[in-house]
Amino acid sequence: MPRTIPHAEGRHVAMPLGGIGTGTVALGADGGLRQWQLHHTGNHRGDLPGSFLALRATQWEPPLDELRVLQARPVPGPHAPTPLVTDDAVPGWQAELATTHGFETAEFSATYPSARVTLADAAVPLDVTLEALNPLVPMDEDASSLPVVMLSVTLRNTGAYPVHGQLGAALQNAVGHDGVSPIDGVQGAGYGGNTNRVTRGGGWTHVVMENHTLAAEHPGAGQLVLAVDDPDAAVLAQWRRPEEFLAFLRRRGLSRAGALSGEPGASLPGATWNGGIAAPFHLEPGESTRLRVLIAWHFPNRYVDFTQFGPQRPEWGPTRFWLGNHYALAHADAADVARTVESRWDELVERTSAWTGLLAASALPADAVEHLAAQAAFLRSPSCFRAADGRFFGFEGVNGASTLGHAGDTGGSCPLNCTHVWTYAQAVAALFPGLERSMRETEFDVMQAPDGAIPHRVIVPAYLPQLWDVPIGGPDEPALDGMLGTVLKTYREVRATGDLDWLRRYWPRLRRLVEHVRGRWDPSASGVLRGVQPSTHDIDLCGVNPFMGSLWLAALRALEELALLVDEPEYAREHRELFERGSAAYDELLWNGEYYQQLLEPGDDPTFQWATGCLTDQLLGQWWAHQLDLGYVLPREHVVTALRSIVRHNLRHGFDGFEHPYRVFADGDDTGVLMCTWPRGGRPAVPTRYCDEVWTGSEYQLAAACLAEGLDDEGWAVLRGVWARYDGRRRNPYNEIECGDHYVRAMAGWSVLPALTGARWNAVDATLRLRLPDDGASWPVTLGTAWGRVSRAGSDVVLDVVHGTAAVRRLELLAPSGEVVAAADAGPDLAASSAPLVLRLAG
Repeated sequence: MPRTIPHAEGRHVAMPLGGIGTGTVALGADGGLRQWQLHHTGNHRGDLPGSFLALRATQWEPPLDELRVLQARPVPGPHAPTPLVTDDAVPGWQAELATTHGFETAEFSATYPSARVTLADAAVPLDVTLEALNPLVPMDEDASSLPVVMLSVTLRNTGAYPVHGQLGAALQNAVGHDGVSPIDGVQGAGYGGNTNRVTRGGGWTHVVMENHTLAAEHPGAGQLVLAVDDPDAAVLAQWRRPEEFLAFLRRRGLSRAGALSGEPGASLPGATWNGGIAAPFHLEPGESTRLRVLIAWHFPNRYVDFTQFGPQRPEWGPTRFWLGNHYALAHADAADVARTVESRWDELVERTSAWTGLLAASALPADAVEHLAAQAAFLRSPSCFRAADGRFFGFEGVNGASTLGHAGDTGGSCPLNCTHVWTYAQAVAALFPGLERSMRETEFDVMQAPDGAIPHRVIVPAYLPQLWDVPIGGPDEPALDGMLGTVLKTYREVRATGDLDWLRRYWPRLRRLVEHVRGRWDPSASGVLRGVQPSTHDIDLCGVNPFMGSLWLAALRALEELALLVDEPEYAREHRELFERGSAAYDELLWNGEYYQQLLEPGDDPTFQWATGCLTDQLLGQWWAHQLDLGYVLPREHVVTALRSIVRHNLRHGFDGFEHPYRVFADGDDTGVLMCTWPRGGRPAVPTRYCDEVWTGSEYQLAAACLAEGLDDEGWAVLRGVWARYDGRRRNPYNEIECGDHYVRAMAGWSVLPALTGARWNAVDATLRLRLPDDGASWPVTLGTAWGRVSRAGSDVVLDVVHGTAAVRRLELLAPSGEVVAAADAGPDLAASSAPLVLRLAG
């Protein structure tokens, strides 16, 4: 069962609800809806005043007439702020409304994307439960890209007398808004000419919100729909202030099918309308009912409204270049979205529940279930989008409090498809491999320069000149770790699907990339990279260092495997030999008996280096190698010792009095892993940038690497530190920050799952390997084109596909030490409709 968070302890909970690339609205632990980000632009303070749910409950005898908004009253302050976060911000109008009309208490629980808020008030003789979700079906991009919020309100009469009343749903017509400018009541930039109209059909009542004065290409052009599953619900179609809608709910004899226009006509310039629906209910003692509310939207016109990196060229800054939204192609408008979801409601809930239930019923600890499920929130936040041509793009994050000083607090952070940050992210590849693969295609088809280099950012639209032979920014030259990551991610994508035709298509480009890397950083074929090495730390590394070195060694092993798949054995042998030389050299040069340090060579500038320091990411390549079954890139005994040393030296308990030169991602009593420490002394006068920060993406790779080595105490100590910081009290479980909110490096967290289960899927040889579950337990597995579970009951181990089809030809079960303890060959493809694969253990 997911943990229950009282709203007083979950002030920072804001769970985003929305599909891939659609924009989102967040649900708070108090039951309120906030952070409205539907207009292509990230904005944590985005607000649509007058958008809320309300309940009127009445009795004839004994007399009762209570009106509540479905939100708990604000927790009395003052509250000490948490550095660099704004998830606790509640719009002023909403706080005032909840103060006067809110429930006494609320409790929140969730397995993303399904949330439940229970509301209670001594004066209201009803159990009130609000359930919210946006459909999420891994590997089904269409079902997971619906621009909709699905709300269900269950009411149960706990008293001794009949209760009747209305459930009210209200929404502001935001058509025309820019998603950024503040809205005061119904006054806002882009408003004017807005209209609301009522439609009924399919058992639902709809308020369709439009603005026909806008040109079709206007950024804010589109449509919103508010709907309730009562064909005869009463409607107040156009109004300005929440008090008007509350008065409407209080109206005696509120008639069914009463469509009251409220204020007539289109809204005045600079203003819009709110719309609301009221659905009646009557409950005898002990009875319950469920009322469903749907919010759908459709805004097709995404433009390049952000400043792109590179030279100061006006055409590359905020422009009118149209990108479009892929989600908008599936439906004509929001009304079409609403009809689709209404007709598929139970199916979409069931398919989403199949995923969340799979995680929740597994042998994973409850906190792991909560935070692994939440990994999908990053790719469905405004950090990521799909253009109309289907390409998947990602900012590094969403501008917020952590970027306010240099980039503002709205829009996307550090565009776009930043290779060195995405080298950490694993969740998209596991859950929606087609989207991740499109990023590889963009790297090879669009970003790659004639010399083979791949700049670490893409310019959009893709037909514009790319960042070749120009300063990029963060760092200035193409990031070496990003290019090595492209090699590793290419092999990951091949293993996920087994598509060798795709590999053959991009193999010449991959070879050109490797030739560039070798020619610039290892022309002597020593296996060791030397020289200026641009990195994800926004600075140039130099000398011989384990961060780039371990990535390089893993990339060489991946190249060997890829070369064998395209039948180039000599190329494979060449890179195997290069790997062996490099591995021996890195170990000899950098191992200090405790961890791998950096070797600065004559002429190297020590500025922004770490020298004798203990870098948290020193074994990033080993983390990759574990995930791709590439073996050890450095001696196992040194890997294990180094991981223990990193946790011992860099995991800090308590940050009171700690000096943060840059950004504060851990403070007070927090536990977190510092990016670098100097347990042996020798900290440079200007140390590596961000060394005194705590990055969740780096913590996740460290934890997963520890767990893969059987260092459970170390791995769990790191994870529990991360998850305690992001438990809803002072930070949001659905928003891990770095250079922006919803920072995509944090999707390294998905690697914790295969580290715990030992799962490795290779579609090329159609083999699934994973750790043998305990008796009565199960592991969730993703298989590139399918997902399901491996469960054990006594001597029977069952692989059951829940979604999709997977060509599994062999299942191997591993002991904790890694040796195969049982195996079975499979026949036909496994699908959700087919019989599962059963392996019977010997003895």
